Amino acid sequence: MILYSYYRSTSSYRVRIALELKGLEYTVRPVNLVKDGGEHRSSTYLELNPQGRVPTLIDGDVKIIQSPAIIEYLEAVYPANPLLTGSQADRALARSVASIIGCDIHPLHNVSALNKLRAAGHDEAFVEQWIQGWIADGFNAIESLIKDKAWALTDEPGLADVYLLPQVYAAQRFGLDLACFPRIARVAELAKSHAAFQRAHPASQIDSPA
Repeated sequence: MILYSYYRSTSSYRVRIALELKGLEYTVRPVNLVKDGGEHRSSTYLELNPQGRVPTLIDGDVKIIQSPAIIEYLEAVYPANPLLTGSQADRALARSVASIIGCDIHPLHNVSALNKLRAAGHDEAFVEQWIQGWIADGFNAIESLIKDKAWALTDEPGLADVYLLPQVYAAQRFGLDLACFPRIARVAELAKSHAAFQRAHPASQIDSPA
């Protein structure tokens, strides 16, 4: 498998975590979203992904864009080490946490949305407040849904954690204090010592400047 990824893209990050947790071999092909106006805007990449975003997964003859679709594909085609476990209610709860992040938080601090704010004349202080506000709103809901111990919802990391850890990374990057979210902070601390999360972390990527 080939994953077209950008090191600090949270949607790319969540796919890397899923691949690592499922024990699947893959090769990262970096797509720099900043250099020379962004490699994702090149005609070569647009032929691969007409939306011009990351991630894109290539698995043999199969090409998939959008991280939720990629993760769903991996879960269906490679059922070992499942990310969704337990009852249908348990799985629905995990999808709910993932959807809060993937549908309600992440799109509102994606670079395209932030650039619209800047183009409308908002300064960086406003943009930072915007980002922190939307992440905090989502985290308040998630904090009430996850457990007091172990991973977000289960004894082993699963779909909720796949989405949560990249969002924590973004929250910290944009200066949101996690002190108000002790359960989320607990999961983030647990992930620091887990090999799959370590390998998927932005700092561990071949295109990371760190």
